[in-house]
Amino acid sequence: MSKIFQLDPHVADLIAAGEVVERPASVVKELTENAIDAGATQITVEIQRGGMSYIRVTDNGSGIEPEDCLVAFLRHATSKIRTEYDLEAIGTLGFRGEALAAISSVSRVELMTRTADHPEGTALLLEGGSVRSREEIGCPVGTTMIVRDLFFNTPARQKFMKRDSAEGAAVYAVVQRAALSHPEVSFRFIREGKEELNTPGDGTLKSAMYAVLGRDLALGFVPCSAEGEDISVEGFVSQPVCCRGSRNSQFFFVNGRYVKSRTMQAALEQAYQNQKMVGKFPGCVLHLTTRLSGVDVNVHPTKTEVKFASEKRLFDAVYYAVKGALEAKTAPPKASLETAKPRVERHDTVTPNQTFFQTVPAQEFRAGLRSTEVAPYDAGPVRPVRREEPEPYISIPTAPPFPSRKPEPTPPPLNRPEPTKPAAPEKPREPERIEIPDPPAPAAMPAAPEIPATQAEPNIPEAPAAPELPEAPDTPAWRMVGEVLHTYIIVERGDEVWFIDKHAAHERMNFDRLKAQHHRPMRQLLLTPLILRPGPEERAALLEQLPLLEEFGFEAEDFGGGSLIVRSAPDYLEQDQIQPALEEIAAALLTTGTADPDAARDEVLHTMACKSAIKGGWKNTREELEAVCAAVMNDEVRYCPHGRPVAIQLDKSDFEKQFKRA
Repeated sequence: MSKIFQLDPHVADLIAAGEVVERPASVVKELTENAIDAGATQITVEIQRGGMSYIRVTDNGSGIEPEDCLVAFLRHATSKIRTEYDLEAIGTLGFRGEALAAISSVSRVELMTRTADHPEGTALLLEGGSVRSREEIGCPVGTTMIVRDLFFNTPARQKFMKRDSAEGAAVYAVVQRAALSHPEVSFRFIREGKEELNTPGDGTLKSAMYAVLGRDLALGFVPCSAEGEDISVEGFVSQPVCCRGSRNSQFFFVNGRYVKSRTMQAALEQAYQNQKMVGKFPGCVLHLTTRLSGVDVNVHPTKTEVKFASEKRLFDAVYYAVKGALEAKTAPPKASLETAKPRVERHDTVTPNQTFFQTVPAQEFRAGLRSTEVAPYDAGPVRPVRREEPEPYISIPTAPPFPSRKPEPTPPPLNRPEPTKPAAPEKPREPERIEIPDPPAPAAMPAAPEIPATQAEPNIPEAPAAPELPEAPDTPAWRMVGEVLHTYIIVERGDEVWFIDKHAAHERMNFDRLKAQHHRPMRQLLLTPLILRPGPEERAALLEQLPLLEEFGFEAEDFGGGSLIVRSAPDYLEQDQIQPALEEIAAALLTTGTADPDAARDEVLHTMACKSAIKGGWKNTREELEAVCAAVMNDEVRYCPHGRPVAIQLDKSDFEKQFKRA
């Protein structure tokens, strides 16, 4: 057995750093939490190359005392707690005293800080956990921390880092969550010299949401609040119609700390039961405040996983708060319809007692001749209406129907002379009857000339014999019985009954066709470019695959401020389908990874096949349904592109068992 000995402090620091500092986003999280604990109201985060080469976090907090600068980078050195009893009620974001020591052990750190009661600040330079220099400098009140060359002394960790765009997106997400957790702090995020986020810091959660999530998403949220014995919930939840395709818009905070809680997530989604679309997830920004002793944050070094004294009470608090917000009576949206101006017909003379006329087809006119009652009417001055129609139109007054008359066959167009204005009658009279002449008899065809018997018949070449076709089977191998719920097709084959999901089957047919033909859809230019504000990770995945999106009809580019602008889209997508399609593509790319171009191409094809397939609930022709049935029954389609089966099968014996016939 090997001899046991104590590890070198430097090696121990590297091991501890692996638990706290996983990627650049971990560094930004720890430094921003320290700035918030220091009472900062303005925090600026700047990164380069995704944070691997440069991270700068500047705040206007209380600063660090000169004599505490060196102590701050020692392991388990903290100003947040003093005794073991403080662990029972932790009210700060940081308390372990491991962050600065772990960060400095795997990078090169520059510290500049000054407190309000000192005229000069302190500058400290560390490399690999060792102090290189210390001096007094002039700087504003607050702290600036610069981290360079992250993991320069641990090459094994660098191999597991993702691309700069992905790491930068993770840092952006950390800053967004910090801005939502503390709306009273103004956050500014700069990446590669470009400002992508700037929150007002006015203490209003709605303002922070507007800056972080964007205008469209923020306007789709409704306020939510509830208060219990020792738990209160406050924030915003999305309306059922504004649910998204992923859970990236769900933000939970406990006592100002961002947490990942399956209990709160389950309570949120349970409140939306039977109100949201299948496959969609609600969004929220919920702040839960509870007594400090009712939650344990000392579970994991990242402090995102916490434990609650009563999970049931937590579930009920979130569930009823969200349920109450969704069931609150709100005024329906008002629709402003522009009133169409009446079209005025200009006539030479218009009299007050004028009777207006309508124009009807001849067939409708003859159908009105079947009535047997006649009522007096005032013909009044008539101005004939002429129309160029394939069938003659006759102007009649809007009076009771004409006497019964046997319908006549449709006559050819009549060339009637222009009627003159009749004199006003002294008393009511019957309307004039319009005599419609019978159509002329068709001209007799001339008889074919007789061929003399002595004349020989002309030589007519014989037509080539038609090729023999295989005889069709007497009975088809399968028969389409019908469709139920406008979604499932019923097919009978022998003693089997098949139920086919027409959308899933058609989606697979489209996917196989697009993949085999290397389909490039037509691109339609949008009259009004569409501006999207996806999550940081989704945005990075889409920007990384812009050439692939362009190949499939999307023309998009970075619009700054965490937004994307889409200028054109495939022709098979409607205007309201563009954003959901790109969200699905981004979610799929994040799930499968964007390093493999073939996998990324397949994910885009999945979305294209789904959007262009027939949908459940649509009414389709029999020919369309039979085409889907043929692909399934011929064993060409078994599963949809996402792996779901497209058909289920029942035997005759299954039905006989249900009806107790077997």
